[in-house]
Amino acid sequence: MSKLRDALQSGRFVVTAEIAPPKGVDISEMLDSAHLLRDRVTAVNVTDQQSSVMRLGSLAACHLLADNGVETVFQMTTRDRNRIALQSDLLSAYVMGIENVLCLTGDYVTLGDHPHAKPVFDLESVGLLRAAKQLERGSDMSEKPLKGAPKFFLGAVVTPGANPLEPQLFKMEKKVAAGAQFFQTQAVYEPSRFESFMQYARQFKVPVLAGIIPLKSAGMARFMNNNVAGVYVPEALIEEISKADDKYRKSLEITARLINQIRPMCDGVHVMAIGWERKVPDILDAAGL
Repeated sequence: MSKLRDALQSGRFVVTAEIAPPKGVDISEMLDSAHLLRDRVTAVNVTDQQSSVMRLGSLAACHLLADNGVETVFQMTTRDRNRIALQSDLLSAYVMGIENVLCLTGDYVTLGDHPHAKPVFDLESVGLLRAAKQLERGSDMSEKPLKGAPKFFLGAVVTPGANPLEPQLFKMEKKVAAGAQFFQTQAVYEPSRFESFMQYARQFKVPVLAGIIPLKSAGMARFMNNNVAGVYVPEALIEEISKADDKYRKSLEITARLINQIRPMCDGVHVMAIGWERKVPDILDAAGL
């Protein structure tokens, strides 16, 4: 049974984090980060060729982390594989003991380090959720029976800061209907806007983990404002970290404050440290988690 499923169904406030597999075969840093996180978070997401950058596969990394006692969330994007490969990887994940799956469409290949690669997108995130549920019912997408059916805890993503918000809520409803059992969100920097989103999202009756990306610098904040859809870092936060003498301590302070502001509104937080994986325990300590 998925520990993440148990934690969310019990009503406990859940913390998840994120690890990117290495670009290469040296897994020492990935395993070191996982060991630091293992006793501090309920589960660790393993990204799948994030930002269309070629790396070690998410499935293999999940298997390695599970062997090291880490509960994982297997991120799957539909960008690189057709429905045959996606269904096969889902079955492979289950027989390796991986139940938590986050279903994503994926960034376009032109954003990554192989811009001339051929994108697949045979399915998108809703289609992947439906495919996983079909496997759970004991057959594949062509209605061919399986010899043994998997059982997943399926997740999806949503962007609470999108403007307009209505398309995100419509897509969220479709994902729930397709089988999503929990959501992790894009980064949240505006608690009041997140609260408005949650007032609508609660109608779907699925747990929501708010995305948290620590602000490392004013430059990082401005980059996200200019390049990441649905994310807006208020100017007051940018000014606050810009004026700080100790950027790291200020980053911890801002991140902890955001977590505690949104904590009453949601079911947990998903910390995307983006290179600061080893700092996640400091972030959780600062937030009192």
